[in-house]
Amino acid sequence: MSVCETEGLVKHRPLGSSTRTADTLTLLSYPGFRDELKMNVNQHTPLAAPYGQPQPGYVQPGYAPLDGGYPTSYMPYHGPAPAYQHGAPQQGYSPFTSFPSKAVAPNPVSDPSSPLDLGPARGPPSSAPPPVATGQPYNQYNQSQGDMQNGPPPMTQEPPRPAASQPYNSGAATLPGHQPSYPQHYGHPSTMQQVTNQMTGMQINSGPPTAAGPGYAPPYSSQPPVSSAYSAAPPPSYTQAPPPAVSSGSVQMAPPSVPPASQQQYYGGPPPQAFNPSLPPTTSQQQFTSAPPTSCQQPLPPSSYSSPMPPPSQAPPPLVSQPQQPFPPPQPAYSSAPPPPDSQAAFTSGPPPGAQVSFPPRAPPPSSLAGSFPPPGPPPSSAPSSQYPGSISPHQRPLPSHPSPYHSGPPPPRAQMPPTSMAQSNHLPPGPQGQQQPPLQPGMSAGYPAQQNGAFGQVRGPQPGYAGPYPGQPNYGAPAPAAPAQKRLDPDAIPSPIQVIEDDKAKVNEPFTTGVRGQAPPLVTTSFQVKDQGNASPRFVRCTAYNMPCTSDMAKQSQVPLAAVIKPLATLPPDEAPPYLVDHGESGPIRCNRCKAYMCPYMQFIEGGRRFQCAFCSCVTEVPPHYFQHLDHTGKRVDCYERPELSLGSYEFLATVDYCKNNKLPQPPAFIFLIDVSYNAVKSGLVSIVCQELKILLDNLPRENPEADSVVRVGFVTYNKVLHFYNVKASLAQPQMLVVSDVADMFVPLLDGFLVNVAESRLVIESLLDQIPEMFADTRETETVFGPVIQAGLEALKAADCAGKLFVFHTSLPIAEAPGKLKNREDKKLVGTDKEKSLFQPQVSFYNTLAKECVAQGCCVDLFLFPNQYVDIATLGVVPVSTGGSVYKYTYFQAQSDQERFLNDLRRDVQKPVGFDAVMRVRTSTGIRATDFYGSFFMSNTTDVELAGLDCDKAVTVEFKHDDKLSEETGALMQCAVLYTTCSGQRRLRVHNMAVNCCSQLADLYRNCETDTIINFLSKYALRGILNNHTKAVRDTLINQCAQILACYRKNCASPSSAGQLILPECMKLLPVYLNCVLKSDVLLPGADISLDDRAYLRQLISCMDVSDTHVFFYPRLLPLMKLEGDSLPVAVRASEERLSKGGVYLMETGLHLFLWVGASVQQELLLNIFGTPSFSQIDSAMTNLPVLDNPFSKRLRELIDSFRAQRSRYMKLMVVKQEDRAELVFKHFLVEDKSSSGGASYVDFLCHMHKEIRQLLS
Repeated sequence: MSVCETEGLVKHRPLGSSTRTADTLTLLSYPGFRDELKMNVNQHTPLAAPYGQPQPGYVQPGYAPLDGGYPTSYMPYHGPAPAYQHGAPQQGYSPFTSFPSKAVAPNPVSDPSSPLDLGPARGPPSSAPPPVATGQPYNQYNQSQGDMQNGPPPMTQEPPRPAASQPYNSGAATLPGHQPSYPQHYGHPSTMQQVTNQMTGMQINSGPPTAAGPGYAPPYSSQPPVSSAYSAAPPPSYTQAPPPAVSSGSVQMAPPSVPPASQQQYYGGPPPQAFNPSLPPTTSQQQFTSAPPTSCQQPLPPSSYSSPMPPPSQAPPPLVSQPQQPFPPPQPAYSSAPPPPDSQAAFTSGPPPGAQVSFPPRAPPPSSLAGSFPPPGPPPSSAPSSQYPGSISPHQRPLPSHPSPYHSGPPPPRAQMPPTSMAQSNHLPPGPQGQQQPPLQPGMSAGYPAQQNGAFGQVRGPQPGYAGPYPGQPNYGAPAPAAPAQKRLDPDAIPSPIQVIEDDKAKVNEPFTTGVRGQAPPLVTTSFQVKDQGNASPRFVRCTAYNMPCTSDMAKQSQVPLAAVIKPLATLPPDEAPPYLVDHGESGPIRCNRCKAYMCPYMQFIEGGRRFQCAFCSCVTEVPPHYFQHLDHTGKRVDCYERPELSLGSYEFLATVDYCKNNKLPQPPAFIFLIDVSYNAVKSGLVSIVCQELKILLDNLPRENPEADSVVRVGFVTYNKVLHFYNVKASLAQPQMLVVSDVADMFVPLLDGFLVNVAESRLVIESLLDQIPEMFADTRETETVFGPVIQAGLEALKAADCAGKLFVFHTSLPIAEAPGKLKNREDKKLVGTDKEKSLFQPQVSFYNTLAKECVAQGCCVDLFLFPNQYVDIATLGVVPVSTGGSVYKYTYFQAQSDQERFLNDLRRDVQKPVGFDAVMRVRTSTGIRATDFYGSFFMSNTTDVELAGLDCDKAVTVEFKHDDKLSEETGALMQCAVLYTTCSGQRRLRVHNMAVNCCSQLADLYRNCETDTIINFLSKYALRGILNNHTKAVRDTLINQCAQILACYRKNCASPSSAGQLILPECMKLLPVYLNCVLKSDVLLPGADISLDDRAYLRQLISCMDVSDTHVFFYPRLLPLMKLEGDSLPVAVRASEERLSKGGVYLMETGLHLFLWVGASVQQELLLNIFGTPSFSQIDSAMTNLPVLDNPFSKRLRELIDSFRAQRSRYMKLMVVKQEDRAELVFKHFLVEDKSSSGGASYVDFLCHMHKEIRQLLS
């Protein structure tokens, strides 16, 4: 061994001690408010139990275990899972009481005697629970306001049951007023599919639809309705006079301007749910049950249509390249006439005249248009087999185990057993404890409707031996008579994120100037240039509301969160200048005497320029003689536009010695690389990869001047159970190793020669990096330490009296005897219980104390993890998160497939701009104050955010609360000042200023919000909440707040209209879809294969994301690649399986992953252009990079992938997904508008649920 072992130099001490009916969307034009979206959701079908509420009186079906089968989240996909959980709630439990400072009044508990008694409406919170997001005021429709009205399902389908709170009169119309309700003894509680049918077919048009208008189509058939065993009684119609008695197949809507005469409560409130240890974990979105889905959607044979239909096997999927011009399936015609008494539902808006409407039949829609569906009937032969029962394709058989979407390699293989029955293999996910419970009792019908899965999917058939959902319906397995097809809500009729994004892009044709107070910027998805004219660029600061409420009462009433997402060192595009550096010499920056706010454009100069009045606290301060300047006739200084601090929103001051620690200028920072050399690290190839890469990286250390050498010094440590320090002094011929085996009392055995300048010691460093892999090649040491490793780096920085960063490369749970030793506490049985929150908290307090010491020294820690099993990221991540560092995770690291991702992450992490020893303070004008902070930092008091390191990717979310009234004239001001040390050792102050408007009208508040920023805040609020609360309580709080935001708008800002309408503010119309994505994210609603480490990792990652990161993370970008022309990007499609065409190729970006989905029927030419192979079967799904082919398409696609990667802070590994391949289950996990395998609701279902919650609050 050529390294001199000088162990004798070291002191030795003894070893010591982580559907679709035609509904009108009428456009209202009442004065003063034309920026909202209205949807009418008629109340004929009873809503299912509230989102996540258990159905009383239900036996929880068991889950049959599949040994070595699918983890739950990636079971064979049969359409989205039902969204409800069984089990009766306990009395008197409120999910909100445990939220700190945001408690909500306990809910009244409903009587569990009737399965449909959903309870009284939930009361408003007594103080503000976390607000829910508001959106951008851009309409995806041609006009700014619309009315979505939904009629009841036509009588050609099985009639649904009325809600328990409604009277049950067989076949008769319900009149307004209260009537007694009777217990319901028939059937099964209604499901979200029936809820969906209730909101069926919302159609959005600008103005009264014409026969050829977008989305128009006549009905399927003019045949009379099929009679049924019983008829549901509709709820009262919202007109001022009792409506004429009509059959439940038709509905009359009063004109939107008529206020409802009787508001009978239709939706009950969910009783609060307590955890019952005898039941499986409850979630607010339910997992699959063992009861098979019942078929409420009996297909109608093609012969019963009045026009010819193509045979089912020819029904191709919709093309996704035209998602914005949907061609819906046939629908009832629009008319202002009253509905015919016994025909399919016709929808009227306006006073009904007496004419009758006839519906001409029409041909089926061309199947090549987006949104068209194949006719009901036998499954198309080309549809994916995962969508039908009875047969499992080879791709769908239970696999050893699916890696979670956050794993980088294959998990260890598991034993595999054949499924014991078709029911098990096809419908039942593995259960919580693997036990099997008895099937449903006789007479308890399994009422989950069959799901239409995807555009080319078909309704799943029945299974033998289970009762049907309605009395008198044949059992599964018997040939069912042809019944009318059940219609479903048209996803094209509800607000589309893609449409909103595209509309916003179309509006931006000039730079965004920041000079106008309270002006909302373009969306984060829009590319735009910023011109700083006095407010900080939206790249640095984004607000949830650019019109703040004047009073705290108004803020509480609206529940809109008041917050800003601040990214102090954000990277700017090349066409925007970085903040100017201002040097005021030895006197330092000019500040207010009282509140210490820095000079900014809002300060008012008085008395001829000799004094200035502070815009934040109104205190008057003398202007120093050297800073004096005369005022012009408007009261501005004549040098106003020459000084950045008087004319710009963002700038930097050079700090003086007074702003430095111990009143002395800082030393340049140091980087210390600490490499795990245990058995796992060596055998995976990690050690040699790191050492080879470091030789190159040392030339790319951060520097201010690209021409000069970096002044950052470096040091090296290796470790397993003991630590090895290396002396790499330039004067040595060979590096020296010093071993410290006394890890209980860590110290640094050398000062001179440990931290060195790269240029001076390059030869010695390269020699060391060549020798490390050889020295430990034959190691048998499997145990590691972790606490002492960070202590060693901290002590080295202390000894050198400088700030710096530790890069730790670590592989396993630190179980060796040492401070910070951990034990394996992973317990899947705790998931979904009250004890689950403990798994997100550190298991020992050692790391909290260590983090505090690191912050005091300016020691930032970046942790690169390479685990093959549980490593407790919740604990190991404490130091990186508290010091402003990052955690990177490469599960099942394999050199061949993961090296590229790891090395790209490492390069970017070493090279990116970073500030050290930073302190951030947010000052506000009188009336509001910063109360809560979210991100990766440490706080020792209530005002100062301390960051040992602050890089260009880190964002801090700040919440504001009122402490006084605000004025509409002056608005509200905030100033974020960050004091930090640059990588060259210079102390600087970066200042960002932001002024927003204030309003006394709620309508103004709702007109100027930003949904993406609200979602950023709410996600961070929720992920902090799970540290101390049950995840279900956290989800319920988010839902409740979102409902309150939208209910307040409906009550105070919208024109009077039927209670059946869902009315959304224009700039918040995407709030429900984005909030649903947060609710079903892996942290809040994990699938069975999502490990605790994955959840802790994502929790820490999201906590410091900016708005663009959270946007793509919660709502991934899905691009069709069939046509790539020029430099423009193809228009994205919505994240739903319905949007995928079998003949298409799609690129999906989530911010952490890239997926290339290839349909089974892609043309040969496209395959040749992308993969260089003409056959779908020959595509190598293991590839992580596309082949470099000499054709324009391949070149453009690879450029596109590179540009996506360049926009994100983490390198996104490419995963090629072939349709019907096993990897498709991971891909479908990110199709967030569909139901999730872990029980998350689809967008359509969640919108129905939000409407129910809003109505409940309004009643």
